[in-house]
Amino acid sequence: MMAVARTSPDRISGARKAAYRILLAVERGEGHSDDLLRGNAVSVLAPADRNLATALVLGVLRWQLLLDAHIRPLLKHPNAKVDDDVLIALRLGAFQLLFLDRIPAHAAIDESVELTRQAGQRYASGMVNAVLRKLAGMRTTETREHDAASSYPAWMVERWTHQFGADAACVICAHGQAQPRLSLRIPNPHIDTLAEAELAEAGIVLAPGELLSTARTVVSGDVTATAAFREGSVRIQDEGSQLIGEIAACVATTLVQDQQKILDACAAPGGKTLILAERLPAAHIIACEASAQRLTQLTKRLSAYAGRIECRLADAAALKEDAVFDLALVDVPCSGTGTLGRNPEIRHRLRVEELSRQADRQRAILHAALRAVKPGGRVVYSTCSLEPEENEQVIAAVLREDTKARQLSLGDCIEQMQRRGVIAAGAAERVVQYITAEGALRLLPGVFATDGFFVALLERA
Repeated sequence: MMAVARTSPDRISGARKAAYRILLAVERGEGHSDDLLRGNAVSVLAPADRNLATALVLGVLRWQLLLDAHIRPLLKHPNAKVDDDVLIALRLGAFQLLFLDRIPAHAAIDESVELTRQAGQRYASGMVNAVLRKLAGMRTTETREHDAASSYPAWMVERWTHQFGADAACVICAHGQAQPRLSLRIPNPHIDTLAEAELAEAGIVLAPGELLSTARTVVSGDVTATAAFREGSVRIQDEGSQLIGEIAACVATTLVQDQQKILDACAAPGGKTLILAERLPAAHIIACEASAQRLTQLTKRLSAYAGRIECRLADAAALKEDAVFDLALVDVPCSGTGTLGRNPEIRHRLRVEELSRQADRQRAILHAALRAVKPGGRVVYSTCSLEPEENEQVIAAVLREDTKARQLSLGDCIEQMQRRGVIAAGAAERVVQYITAEGALRLLPGVFATDGFFVALLERA
């Protein structure tokens, strides 16, 4: 049997150090992977190390349940509590051994052992070494044939199977285990050729978007290192998220055109607000955010439209305006189960009982938005959740409680977007297939190359 590795601290790669620290912070509830991966610990790395750190963090979080199922039987006491810093080192090593063919087993094992030592858990380094070496000895073709559903809580898979069918549930699970497609928005049709030429010169390979004419898919290259990205000529935004902003803008164009007043009730991080500003040049937009920190970030991001967008520190559920706005976009805080490929730790934190608590706040926000629009005004309600408690049931409850509201179908809006060339050629026919009987649009992960979203349109009668 091989001895415990003697890797020196300076030989641990920057990618593994960064991934370990981020995973430890996520495990302890000290941050979200998406935010932490955009922090200094990763941004200072070379491009190859940034990519590896990202792959390690998201891979461990996506496959955490399966990794633990492989690790636990190899422990001397399988049911014993393992300290967080030791458990993260084990998961990090196990993920590399089971999923990453190009990483030598000795690198995965040795550096996990050294990470354990540096965390002050020297007594556990021998155990980490032994467990990972056993796992490396078991690495076969069979261990690589992973069932995506095995890395989701059973209650999630059971719910999706009941709601959408077994085949759709399998697609949702598989989509959440893969790296999400990186989508760009090139908002100005007059500069899209210039922007794309600049990106091509920087080695960025693009493909057409699947849903929208303004969207592009990044095939390869680092967009964030380009001047086009820094200057805002292109933006990173999921194509489904872009579609919600486009739907809201399309709805606004069917209303009174002069001096429109638009409410973006839950505006941060601001991608949909920017779409409203781009599509509605005569509108005045009020962008609300309940977090002071996020409001600062939002204000900075929307600064190019400071004359037309007013950013407010405000709780969307406590809005006092009555009959002020022509349109309200209500992209409510939600469980985020439509974004599990992008935010994999959600599956480990979320509990089913939290859905009803989220729904209470969502109904309050929607009620406030309906009060805030004028008679005849419209409200676009959206979530990135797959759960009916946050989607159909919220709409149904609000309609029961508010006799001045009614739901409209999004079918006409999709057709208008097709006529105006907003939706990519051939996409409208596919999109309308996912309009529900009540007229809402439900995009399941994996149906298109997007996160999962729900969108409904209401009118104040």
